[in-house]
Amino acid sequence: MSDAYRHESGLLAEDREHVRVLTLDRPERRNALSTELQADLVEQFLRVVEDGVRAVVLTGTGPAFCAGLDLKEIRAADERGERFRPPMNRPARAVFEVVTETPVPVIAALNGPAVAGGFELALACDLRIASPAVSFALPEAAIGMGANFGSVVLPKRIPVGIALELLFTGDPIDATEAQRWGLVNRLVEPEQVLPTALDLADRIAANAPISVRRMKETATKALELPLWQGLRLDVGPNPYLSEDRKEGIAARLEKRPPRWTGR
Repeated sequence: MSDAYRHESGLLAEDREHVRVLTLDRPERRNALSTELQADLVEQFLRVVEDGVRAVVLTGTGPAFCAGLDLKEIRAADERGERFRPPMNRPARAVFEVVTETPVPVIAALNGPAVAGGFELALACDLRIASPAVSFALPEAAIGMGANFGSVVLPKRIPVGIALELLFTGDPIDATEAQRWGLVNRLVEPEQVLPTALDLADRIAANAPISVRRMKETATKALELPLWQGLRLDVGPNPYLSEDRKEGIAARLEKRPPRWTGR
């Protein structure tokens, strides 16, 4: 079963059973993140739990995954004399923060270069699938921007020295090098990027949703904690006290597929 909808901002949203596929569809602007597109992305990610979504795949159309913020839109606002508000000083939620905090796993299916805010959007996802032709760059220093999200997150993903070099210079790296630093989970041929991401999402969605949500929240929140504190975390839904735990054990012993209820 598939349910698809296209927003005026250029966001395609499609639900395939328990997997939500979000596609940036502004190929003429290299999928640049306009204000409207960011707002629609935020809304889609905020609704995943209430909509019964168990995994999200984020991808793009055309030659690029995402070129970052819409610079033409920003320049037009500057020319109108409008005040530019920093990313964390706006009335609306920051899209990168919302993606990071999404309770279910988010997979980036990188169909092309991820640059500036596009790289930050990919960093906000939990898993990244790419082809060797994909490149990554944070060129904000060259245009006077700040890469606020990337400056915080990238040094947590790769060695600090490598992250700082990418931030200070704005130089790109290809997907092969990104995989070497652990930024890319799987490197596949271009035509296999989306199918690989969808297959991975389907496999995740087949597992107990309470367990997956608990694992994501525990893993992300325990990263900065000492071991003893991480082990004592009690965040997210508790699978040990759920009906799905009983169902999962029964299904395994009876050699049948489990019927998850999310309770």
